[in-house]
Amino acid sequence: MKNLNVIRDELQKGMYDGRFKDVYVDEGFVSYNRERYVDALDKFRELFGEKKVGLYSAPGRSEVCGNHTDHQNGHVLAASINLDAIAVAAPVTEGKVRLKSGDSPMIEMDIYDLEKKEEEKETTESLIRGVAAGLQRMGYRTGGFEAYVTSDVLMGAGMSSSAAFESLIGTVFSGLYNEMSISSVDIAKAGQIAENEYFGKPCGLMDQMACSVGGLIYIDFKEKENPVIEQVPCDFEKKAYSLCIVDTKGSHADLTDDYAAIPEEMGRVAAFFEKKLLREVEPLEFFKNIGRLRESVDDRCVLRAMHFFTEQERVKEGVDALKKDDFDGFLDVIRRSGESSVKLLQNIYSPKEPHVQNMTVALGASEYVLKDRGVCRVHGGGFAGTIQAFVKNEAVEEYRAFIESIFGEGACHVLKIRPYGGIEI
Repeated sequence: MKNLNVIRDELQKGMYDGRFKDVYVDEGFVSYNRERYVDALDKFRELFGEKKVGLYSAPGRSEVCGNHTDHQNGHVLAASINLDAIAVAAPVTEGKVRLKSGDSPMIEMDIYDLEKKEEEKETTESLIRGVAAGLQRMGYRTGGFEAYVTSDVLMGAGMSSSAAFESLIGTVFSGLYNEMSISSVDIAKAGQIAENEYFGKPCGLMDQMACSVGGLIYIDFKEKENPVIEQVPCDFEKKAYSLCIVDTKGSHADLTDDYAAIPEEMGRVAAFFEKKLLREVEPLEFFKNIGRLRESVDDRCVLRAMHFFTEQERVKEGVDALKKDDFDGFLDVIRRSGESSVKLLQNIYSPKEPHVQNMTVALGASEYVLKDRGVCRVHGGGFAGTIQAFVKNEAVEEYRAFIESIFGEGACHVLKIRPYGGIEI
């Protein structure tokens, strides 16, 4: 940690520009983040005074392949992106957390009280308390701190803004009280504890893992407590492709039942085979017994299970293609993954609102304009929100203009894959 004014002066002199280029990849993000961090330091000083502080960052994420497979302990390919949540933080001797996030009210809480509180469900307080509790269970130190937090991870866009925040809080605890020794995997696990137990939202571990670990990663969740994590080599800059996330402006309101139905229906198929999760079912056994299965569960259950088993193979195909530097093969996997989400998983629009199909329109429009210059698929949980497209750099501006003529200015976000997860800047 350094004195706040010293860091501010170094930032303004451009002493962190090389670091920003390394972390945020895009040269255009350097001056933006320089000003952003200076502003965050100024906000911290207004709130808490001048003192020694640390600068911390945790990225949002993009699921690349493995749509709705993590909750069945499946395979996932995910990437951290160059949008992030950042914190200016300083330790305090008393066990209090005082945190201001953007324009939200100041949070003040006792960090030594780690009991779950019903009244805190679905609040920022619950995430902070849950991360602290998770880290303490694993034997790490936690303590009080003061922090100013700001984030440019888009809310409701399938980029896991909550997982980025959880990873950020875990990274702050790691920096302030553990000499940055907490592993990214343990920070991800603490984030999932916070989300599941304290916030009250059931979720797999993929979001937290992608935000905490960073880069393009393959995750095998077969042993959920000890997932296999592998960095996957791929330089999208050299391949001259960009990752575009399109916000179709669909509402996530009243979609909880739609999301919950996917693991529930996959679980019904697993139960037919006297298993808890589809990962425990042999794919050949599933396909051999589809006829019998249809007598016990409805067809959507069968189709969603079919997506799971075929998506497992696609994730492995995609990883193998990238390892062999077969980028066309990787793009074909992404295309087929998107088709499976439409036909089998059926999470492109809510069945409660069949006349509202923002994402279907976005996918159809993307295929029309891109042709052989890119591929697209659903992004995140589906039903509303965003799609993902890997687009040749030469076609990005044409694609952006066309998509924004449909969904409005600013709907298309051109991103880069960030090589780092939660870090101290």
